[in-house]
Amino acid sequence: MTHIHYLLAPAAALLGACAQLPPVDNAELTRQVTATETAFAATMARRDFAAFQTFLSEEAIFDGGREPLRGKAAVAAAWKRYFEGEKAPFSWEPDRVVVLSSGTLAQSGGPVRDPQGKLTARFNSIWRQEAPGQWRIVFDKGEPVCDCGARAAP
Repeated sequence: MTHIHYLLAPAAALLGACAQLPPVDNAELTRQVTATETAFAATMARRDFAAFQTFLSEEAIFDGGREPLRGKAAVAAAWKRYFEGEKAPFSWEPDRVVVLSSGTLAQSGGPVRDPQGKLTARFNSIWRQEAPGQWRIVFDKGEPVCDCGARAAP
C-alpha cells in the first residue's frame, strides 16, 4: 500500500493545484478585447492589410455575404479589396464588449460607418483567447441598420 501512496500523492497535488487556479480578472480581459478590437479596426484606417490578417484565427468565419467565408485565407482574400485605395471604405469601433467568466471567449459589437461618418451597419464579433493576452477573431457578422424613423406611417 505504501507504494501506491507514493504514486497517488503527485496526482493529488496536481489536482489540488488545478482546483486553485487564480480567478479571472474580467475587467482586465474586457480591456484587452476592447484594445484588440480597436487595433483591429485601426488596420483599416492605416490601410495595413498585413496587420489585419494577424487578428484572424485560422478557423475564422465571417458571415455577411451570400455564403460565409470560412478560414483565415478565405477571409483575407475577400477583404483584401477593402484595403485597396487611399481611403478606407468604412470604419468600425467597439461600443460593447463582454467576456465569458472563463476568460476564453468574448463578444464585441459596435457601429460601422461610411467614410462620411454615417452609421450604415453594426458588427458583432466573437474573439477567442488563443494564448495569454492574445485574442483572435473567430466569428464576425455585420448587419445593416434600419433607418426606421425614415419610414412613412401606414
